[in-house]
Amino acid sequence: MGLSGVRPVISDSHSGLVKAIRKVMLGAAWQRCRVHFVRNVFAVIPKGSAEMVAATIRTVFAQPTADAVRTQLDTVADMLGRQFPKVREMLLEAKEDLTAFADFPHQHWKKIQSTNPLERLNREIKRRTDVVQVFPNPTAVLRLATAVLAELHDEWIAFPRRYLSNESMDALYPDDTTVLPAASND
Repeated sequence: MGLSGVRPVISDSHSGLVKAIRKVMLGAAWQRCRVHFVRNVFAVIPKGSAEMVAATIRTVFAQPTADAVRTQLDTVADMLGRQFPKVREMLLEAKEDLTAFADFPHQHWKKIQSTNPLERLNREIKRRTDVVQVFPNPTAVLRLATAVLAELHDEWIAFPRRYLSNESMDALYPDDTTVLPAASND
């Protein structure tokens, strides 16, 4: 069947991954993970300035509208650029990728600004594999990972823990024919 209907892809800025996203996921927006971006910024500033710089950058993501998000990024870039010219350059260079989330329903914003949900999933798979420790074959590992994914899927579609609500998804997919059913009894 294949993957279709992908709207945002969230990742760090690994050049090969970004290139693949732009080549294969035609029409999908790329959201650069804000957490990874801030870590990249830490590499070019003194350690003692990290908390102030991080807090200032976080203000970009706390804005109420897409226009305000992008305006705040410019403001933050200019403000931090006085002391850290490299940070200004990094912010302006990444502006489109850091603010891609703002083109989606507001209810999604906090959930699509970083790779935290994926990293949580990876930690859970690692935790479960650490408990088992020794697997008889690669298929056993795949079964365990699949079980973790199915369990999380069930959590995300169950009300009220759905990760992205039906109402907010309707804003992305107004035509019912483009959304696959949440679960199947086949």
